[in-house]
Amino acid sequence: MTATTAPVRTLPVPDLSPAALAAVTAEVATYAAEHDRSGAVPTAGLEVAHRAGLLTATVGTAHGGPGLGPRDAVRILTALGEGDASVALVVANTLNAHAAQAERPHWPAAAYDDLLRRSLEGPAPVNAIRAEPELGAPARGGLPATTARRTDDGWELSGHKAYATGGTALAYHVVWAVADEPDGDPERPRVGHVLVPADAPGITWIETWDHLGLRASNTHDVVYDGVRVPAASFVEIPRGADGVYRDPAAVPGPGSLGHAALYVGVARAARAAFVDFARTRAPAALGRPIATTERIQAVAGEVDVLVVQAETLLHGALLRLEAGDTTVVPELAGIKVAIARSVVAAVQTAVAALGNPALSRHGSLERHLRDVLCVRVHPPQEDTALLAAGRRVLGV
Repeated sequence: MTATTAPVRTLPVPDLSPAALAAVTAEVATYAAEHDRSGAVPTAGLEVAHRAGLLTATVGTAHGGPGLGPRDAVRILTALGEGDASVALVVANTLNAHAAQAERPHWPAAAYDDLLRRSLEGPAPVNAIRAEPELGAPARGGLPATTARRTDDGWELSGHKAYATGGTALAYHVVWAVADEPDGDPERPRVGHVLVPADAPGITWIETWDHLGLRASNTHDVVYDGVRVPAASFVEIPRGADGVYRDPAAVPGPGSLGHAALYVGVARAARAAFVDFARTRAPAALGRPIATTERIQAVAGEVDVLVVQAETLLHGALLRLEAGDTTVVPELAGIKVAIARSVVAAVQTAVAALGNPALSRHGSLERHLRDVLCVRVHPPQEDTALLAAGRRVLGV
């Protein structure tokens, strides 16, 4: 299809100064523990992000948005991740959707204009709804069972999706589906994304999300039962020159570092929690805060080095891309793995040093530990990234 430009709306330009981002982090953090315990949609945190203009930061200038790039996006996601990882994940998916539209317009004008209108009125998250209970993660290969059946005036979407982050907070679903067309090739059907407004009839949520971390992300199952959308709502994902369909999520790019960035924020939050505990904890036998001991000082140094390492990898890779260094592109999957290892190690080191107090739900460290472990599930996952890196290095 040929995408057209939606009518221009003026969207806020967010203040990304260190002080402004720190204020967002602090405000989002005030709701994080409550959201984590209840598992409810993190409405309060999303409202904070909306008021700060962060949910639309990557909307292209052609659509009246700020048009911010990957480095600004990761700064936003690090700040939000430091406050509440669940909020940051919902925002990360939304920023990726807007960035993709800015880079390669593909939404029909009416749908994208509707999304931008909703974005002015309040938080309007978007997510690519891709995984399925039977198929699993699409980055592992295969085609979806969800189908978009061609009708006289559009499409009728039916299927069962899993891990649909954002839940009922979403304004639009971008649903991965196979086209069922009267003149289509059943052996090689077209595959694409169907753009679905979240309030369309026929959408049912199944509350399946009861996870170790990111508990407020509302990554539930969703069922589409004959959801009708206009003809322009199906956006085909073309096959490669060899005729093979390749899942976009399996291709590393700046967007994959956006997810990594939110966990850098989690590691920063864990570092801050460790510092606060060390400065205030003064055992009677010691008679002074444990922060004054060399052991705790060394642990703090180890945690800090790991956080700095992750941040440097994150921004260094994006700076290379900004400078036009395309040699970093095949390295991005490995860089994501290295960042994941660093942030997990940082939080685990802090928790191990403090023992039981760090694992108590009366503090925040145990939540940071649960949340940071989720970095490993975002594609490209470690095993596929290492295999690709090894083949590249070996020339296989």
